Amino acid sequence: MGLAPYGRPVYLSRIHRHLVDIRPDGSFWLDQRYFTYCVGHGMTGPRFHALFGAPPRDPEAPLTQRDMDIAASIQAVTEEIVLGIAAHIALETRQRYLCLAGGVALNCVANGKLVRSGLFEDIWIQPASGDAGGALGAALFAARKAGERHENAESCGSDMMQGAFLGPEYSQDEIGTRLQAVGAVSHIYSPEALYERAVDALCAGEAVGWFQGRMEYGPRALGARSILGDARSPDMQSILNRKVKHRESFRPFAAAVMAERADEWFEIDRSSPYMLATFDVRSERRLHSDRDVEREGLERLATVRSTIPAVTHVDYSSRIQTVHRDANRRFWELLAAFERRTGCPALINTSFNVRGEPIVCTPEDAFRCFMGTDIECLVIGDHLLRKEEQTARRETHFYDKFDLD
Repeated sequence: MGLAPYGRPVYLSRIHRHLVDIRPDGSFWLDQRYFTYCVGHGMTGPRFHALFGAPPRDPEAPLTQRDMDIAASIQAVTEEIVLGIAAHIALETRQRYLCLAGGVALNCVANGKLVRSGLFEDIWIQPASGDAGGALGAALFAARKAGERHENAESCGSDMMQGAFLGPEYSQDEIGTRLQAVGAVSHIYSPEALYERAVDALCAGEAVGWFQGRMEYGPRALGARSILGDARSPDMQSILNRKVKHRESFRPFAAAVMAERADEWFEIDRSSPYMLATFDVRSERRLHSDRDVEREGLERLATVRSTIPAVTHVDYSSRIQTVHRDANRRFWELLAAFERRTGCPALINTSFNVRGEPIVCTPEDAFRCFMGTDIECLVIGDHLLRKEEQTARRETHFYDKFDLD
């Protein structure tokens, strides 16, 4: 999904001819002779590699135009199937609303196209789409069988999960005790002063680790266990990918934006609390470069496409998280403080982890990640930590310990 915009769907006919048969109702059949996920240790087999002219790319190898073209082709087929299934469901059921779950429901580009298709009045996507989210369905099914009914659905609007902050949280005293135990040097501020110090760091081009309240449920960091950056910086995408996440430079980041300001910056007419769909940057926020037509592949990363280039994709879209004051007060207040200082209500929001590790959960996890990466500032509860003030031994960089995602 992230690599597809840099390629061309030149393998589309090959995929249709050999790999997948898509029926009029959106259902599909895969030729299992090309795949080994049921019987081996990998996803694809020798027939697949022969069809595309080479074995899989080594994770550490440079990306080629062929890799980008394969990504673009597979993304196009995925979107065709998703839209085909949705159209059939809409025709058969005449329902106005659609709920999505499963791993493919994390494909925010396909989701954005489904939203804009007009097939449904609105869609809701389970924030822990994939195997982990099955627990939610199992619990809801058991509750219904036991006769439980949720009478307060209307009062919660379209999102009864209210941000999906369902994980562990830590009191301010507990955070202080845990940080002291690992030798962290921190300063305690009032919430208002804390926001201003964090905005200072963001405006200085620094990466900020942001740890607040209960942990998010699902694979997306939503402002409880996040790494934040200035969306206005043309360099911030590559800085976070190389110095913090240590992954390929093309990987895009989501924009966290105050919900009530979202439609001033993006072509969005609904809430998107779980950053699971893409929406276009508004035309008046876009910048255009004559040189972009001369660039191909990852060279296109160099083009500044909007006033928030760090979260603007090559097609002028962005993956959006609308931040609602009632669901995540502290994150909303930080965005509001950033807007007062800069005029921009949006920040880069990416998960607080490095490659090969899950999102941090505890204060110790956050401090360890902070000390093993180039994150300059860490906020945990009311505590603010600066890298240059730490006396604890700096961790060996995580980059040496884990394989690429």
